[in-house]
Amino acid sequence: MAAPYQDGAPNAEDGHGQDGSYEQQQAQQAAGAPAGAKKKRAYAGQAYEFGAGGNAQLGGQQAAGGQYPGFPAPAAAGYGYPAQQQPAQPSYGMPQQPAYGDPNAQQQQPAQPGYGAQPQYGAPQQQGGYEPQQPAFSAQGAANMLQQGVAGVTQGFAQMGMGGGATPQPQPAQPQSAVRLNPLMPVDVSQNGQPFHVSDLDQPPPPIILPPNSSVTPSPHANCGPKYVRSTLNAMPTTSSLLKKSKLPFALIIQPYATLHDAEDDVPVQYDQVIARCRRCRTYINPFASFLDHSHRWRCNMCNLTNDVPQSFDWDSVKQQTVDRWQRPELNYAVSEFVAPQEYMVRAPQPLIYLFLFDVSYAGVTSGLLATAARCILESLDRIPNTDRRTRLGFMAVDSSLHYFQIPHDNTESGNEARMLVISDLDEPFLPTPEDLLVNLTECRANIETFLGKLQGMFANTTNPSSAMGSALRAGHKLISHVGGKITVLSASLPNTGYGKLEPREDKKLLGTSKESSLLQTANAFYKSFAVECSKTQVSIDMFLFSAQYQDVASLSNLPRYTGGQTYFYPAWNAARTEDAVKFATEFSDYLSSEIGLEAVLRVRTTTGLRPSAFYGNFFNRSSDLCAFPAMPRDQAYVVEIAIDESITKAFACLQVGVLHTTCNGERRIRVLTLSIPTTQNIAEVYASADQQAITAYFAHKAVERALSSGLDAARDAVQAKVVELMQTYKKELGGGNMGGGGLQFPANLRGLPMLFLGLMKNLGLRKSAQIPTDLRSAALCLLSTLPLPLLMQYIYPRLYSLHDMPDDAGLPHADTGAIVMPPALNLVSQNIVPYGLYLLDDGQTQFLWLGRDAVPQLIADVFGTEDKNALKQGKTSLPIIESEMNERVRAVVEKSADHKGKGCGSIVRPPLYLVREDGEPSLRLWAQTLLVEDRADGGVSGGQFLGTLREKVLS
Repeated sequence: MAAPYQDGAPNAEDGHGQDGSYEQQQAQQAAGAPAGAKKKRAYAGQAYEFGAGGNAQLGGQQAAGGQYPGFPAPAAAGYGYPAQQQPAQPSYGMPQQPAYGDPNAQQQQPAQPGYGAQPQYGAPQQQGGYEPQQPAFSAQGAANMLQQGVAGVTQGFAQMGMGGGATPQPQPAQPQSAVRLNPLMPVDVSQNGQPFHVSDLDQPPPPIILPPNSSVTPSPHANCGPKYVRSTLNAMPTTSSLLKKSKLPFALIIQPYATLHDAEDDVPVQYDQVIARCRRCRTYINPFASFLDHSHRWRCNMCNLTNDVPQSFDWDSVKQQTVDRWQRPELNYAVSEFVAPQEYMVRAPQPLIYLFLFDVSYAGVTSGLLATAARCILESLDRIPNTDRRTRLGFMAVDSSLHYFQIPHDNTESGNEARMLVISDLDEPFLPTPEDLLVNLTECRANIETFLGKLQGMFANTTNPSSAMGSALRAGHKLISHVGGKITVLSASLPNTGYGKLEPREDKKLLGTSKESSLLQTANAFYKSFAVECSKTQVSIDMFLFSAQYQDVASLSNLPRYTGGQTYFYPAWNAARTEDAVKFATEFSDYLSSEIGLEAVLRVRTTTGLRPSAFYGNFFNRSSDLCAFPAMPRDQAYVVEIAIDESITKAFACLQVGVLHTTCNGERRIRVLTLSIPTTQNIAEVYASADQQAITAYFAHKAVERALSSGLDAARDAVQAKVVELMQTYKKELGGGNMGGGGLQFPANLRGLPMLFLGLMKNLGLRKSAQIPTDLRSAALCLLSTLPLPLLMQYIYPRLYSLHDMPDDAGLPHADTGAIVMPPALNLVSQNIVPYGLYLLDDGQTQFLWLGRDAVPQLIADVFGTEDKNALKQGKTSLPIIESEMNERVRAVVEKSADHKGKGCGSIVRPPLYLVREDGEPSLRLWAQTLLVEDRADGGVSGGQFLGTLREKVLS
């Protein structure tokens, strides 16, 4: 059995790099922290001599005079975040519950008594600065309420018509009074109350509070953790009318895998092939089933049917001995995996097959793409999963013709040279030879290496500008469709001949207008129809796109969308730029090593009365409730909307996700994820248990769908209308608008929702702008509809860290965990950026290192190794390695922020780093500023203006 599955446990790599040597160096220098503190104070003193402006404290306080050109000020004066408001965030009123959230949440801000309590290393404090306002709903107030106990809080809200005491008469079969669910904790989210702070995003979702003894074993892992499945509602309405009345969505955000590799996966695997399922609804036995008749039978927790327990359920056929039923993984773990018996296979498990499709047009060769890709595959052959020695590889190239490569076995007597076979017929491509085009990696390893070493030279002198990529895809499909597999496309040009021919249609006059949405539509029906055909034959397609010119990502992204693949976009990529080559090589190597699931299907089963009603993500919806994945990647999430058809009379409802797949090692397996959610007839408990991040993810998928069908304006309008509707509903149904003297009331657990929605509207995929190329926007829409939840939140609301005055322990390994300590994150508002500062701005896809115009020479020298900031390379760069504590700590923070493995989700992406000087390249500066969600960058509204608009609409 695998190591016990720790729900939400951080990955072993939750540090820096591969070998930990960096942490060792940091730990050795940790004793020099006081010197670092002196150094920071020295930066401050020098900055003051430079005539720097005000002091931006951690947490966002702004001293008078701290505003500066380069960042437009928010409309409302003093739009800041008082330091006193941040510590002791109320844990939604249930502190005794286990934290179901991110285990790294406490690592990110260790030993921080509060955002205002850190020593400040910026300019000296000026008199008469920002005066923090008394929060309307203070941390102390929360603590006092918690001292009264949950019952007291609930009773208090009941007297306002908002609590459990005001529930309608419960149905007899539903003991609502047995369990107190999350109490509603209203806060004033306007600027005058307790506004959103970025730390609100690190709060775990409201806890799921089930009745006692809900699960058949007392295991702490009996209910699915948010790392794998998150519900938008952690207390669900019993009726569709109550759900409709709340205006909240009911949906699941599903990420079946949290790592790229099995070795890092802590989900228990059951090898005995004894699988207990309900005869009627086919639910897998799980911790919420119940046993009857001396444990000889079990009752399904979905449809209530009584089933026989399999005879071998208590017998270990391998060891030939009885086993303790109550130790079985499926009764203790909400997330478990079974090795499937023969009846789960319609054919032998398929081998892992990669068919590489190289663009060898002039653009593909001169950009260095062909050489870099070939070398990367060559160096990654040992990383490609091949435990069962069945993995097969194929290689094709395309310009105006199709090039097949016939690779002999290593021990063949006819020589070891690969033969290139050229087909010029693009309309009806045929396979020039039935064998040696798909070859076994183990049996042909030496000849594959020889071929990859010579591939670049075969096309070194090409001048052919054509790309018949559509025809090549049809030929590749014909080559592998009898077994299925993955087609990996590496293209640097627009498919401009043959099947699926595309025309350059980028029109700058349309950008930012209502007609822009036409550019986001598919230009050729071939790409969708061909993708559906691929899905039927278990062929998945991944697109790696590199063009410096228009490439029509909107059309090409249909191929991954319907085949369970992904679109990776590298705009204006060139191997001559070291940073470009390293980024692609790192990501492509991780891509090749990822242990994807093959010929997979996903199905969601629910308690009687519920049903899955809509599905979002990269797959083909084969039937009303079956999602088909020719290959299931490990770095994507999927959204399933749940409808309530009948009233739910149970105290809690169950939802189960089943993923049937073939592993890279040729095993047929079933991964089962079971989530139980309490039911309620009280709208206050529904709102108190709503998950702001899951709700945002759901509406991100809805917004992408709306943008592609109705246009960008309609998508943005729908997002804004939704947050207004939720606030109006809250005010109307729960009386929140009558509290706080005209403030903007919302539950504490949804405090971040308005800013997340603003971030979604300002995201590259949806933002109103005439400056965003269509390919960039299309690639952003692909990310919004596939990213795992932690990365999606960062993409919608990026992270901003102050580096020049970070706490003494930031950038160093944590004493207990060894993970690099991150500085506290700041809100995305220009008031948090001072002219003498150094900042990291990271949206998970791109990192910006912002250097203020008044940064002192000593800071620049300590980080970059030169005092002359004019000598620094602007744009895409990498940090130098120099003998300086500050340099090492900054590098550690940048590296830790870029490492997505520690965020509870598998991802191959390594964001590039751009150096932005405030007084340097204007276009770079403006690009970075567009990530400041709460500013007015690029003609949008500031956070203050947005809240003001919401307040007007809600209170009118």
